[in-house]
Parts: sequence; structure tokens; C-alpha cells
Amino acid sequence: MTTSTAKQMQRLSDEQVAEFLSLTKGADSVELKLTVPEGDHRSAISALGIDPLDAQIRQVFFFDTPELTLNNSGVVVRARRVQGKGDDTVVKLRPVVPDDLSSKLRKSPTFGVEVDAMPGGFVCSGSFKGVAEADVRKTVLKKRPLGNLFSKEQRAFYEQRAPEGIGLDDLAVLGPIFVLKLKFEPKGFGRPLVAEMWLYPDSSRILELSTKCAPSEAFQTAAEARAFLTERGVDLSGEQETKTRKALEYFSKVVAESAD
Repeated sequence: MTTSTAKQMQRLSDEQVAEFLSLTKGADSVELKLTVPEGDHRSAISALGIDPLDAQIRQVFFFDTPELTLNNSGVVVRARRVQGKGDDTVVKLRPVVPDDLSSKLRKSPTFGVEVDAMPGGFVCSGSFKGVAEADVRKTVLKKRPLGNLFSKEQRAFYEQRAPEGIGLDDLAVLGPIFVLKLKFEPKGFGRPLVAEMWLYPDSSRILELSTKCAPSEAFQTAAEARAFLTERGVDLSGEQETKTRKALEYFSKVVAESAD
């Protein structure tokens, strides 16, 4: 491992570095992520030249039990409404080991394996994506069966991976979360960056910066991204928050309180 690579992975143990390398060999892509501290949102947006009016509006709905049984079992079920585009869905499993997945699953054009990496940690996930089979907004508002949103392949994948006795139609709606997403290529970086602002009902926010790359480019891309963001004064040492986990925890409490 080169000196620059070692510096990028300095927060990880030798065992974690070995695990990361093993996972990326079997992954389709790597997404490098950074959560910007909330107090630095304004300065980071300014430093990167982000214009919020260029952002795409999204609504994200998660589906789980009030106790977050799916999430605690490594399963994430989501539907999304995207401004200017059709609704989409995903059934995600994490963590996964790529070599443990069946060849049939890996050959599916709508299934992908990705390693998400952030300062101090990483996770590998397998996602079955699809175009929503029904209108997400109408399904949620009219309390129609949630299983209608997902394809036959997604439902089969869910049934194989979800805890026994919990069907898609049994899940509670956790959301929506209002999201602003902007994909841009800042001057001096040379590759696309994605900025996502997740706005939670309690007025808290998460600003996440990310970029995707091929597994073979992970270390080089991480070094370039780190140098670019550091030069622009973006804090890389803040506590890293997970957008999904925060949303699930917030709305599970809302559902529990409404049931009391």
C-alpha cells in the first residue's frame, strides 16, 4: 500500500483495510460520502459554489415496523418521488458480502452491489432497484397495499431476506423526508460531486457530499476528494451521520407516539 493510500485509510485498522479491499473487489461501484457538520453548511455551500435553486426536489418514504425490525435485520425498503421523473423503489440489504450472493442475483440488471465509504468506516450493500409499479403518493395517502409499489423480483428478494412473518403490506410508512439533491462538477475537481440536503421535520438537517467511482479508483478518488475539499475549507473531521438511520429513528418515534 502506498503512503498516500495509507493516509486515506489511517482511521481504519489493518483488518478493516483488508476487509475494504476484499469487498471492493466484488462490488460494482464505490460511493465516497462525507457528512458536513450542521454549523458548517452555509460555508460549505458557498465554498463549493452550490446554487440551491439548481437542486432537484425529492420525497423519500421508508417502510418498516415501528420497532425498526427490518433495519435491525439489515433490510431497507424505500420509495421515492423525484421532481421531473417517475417514482422509484428499492429493497436494500446491508451489510452484504459480494461473494455470498448468488450468480443469478448478480446477473440481474436491476441489482447492484456498492460499497459506501466515509471517514472511519464503510458498508457494502446490495440493492434491488425498480420503477414504482404504482403511484407512490396515492398509495401512501389512500393507504393502499405497499406491495403494489414493488416489482415481482423485488417482492421475491424481500421475502427471501426479510424477517419471517413481516410482509410488505404489514409495514408502516415512515416519512416522507424532504430532500434537495444537486449533481454538479465543481471547478478544480474534475469529476461530479453530489450534494444532498435532507430536511427533517424537527428542523434538523444533514448535508452529505458524495462521489461515485469504480472500485479500482477508490483510493485515488478519495485522495483527490480529500485534497479538494480541504483546500476549500470543508471540515472533514465532523461526526458522520447516516441519513437513512436518522430518518427511520425519527419517524419510528412519531408512529409509536401516535399509537399511544
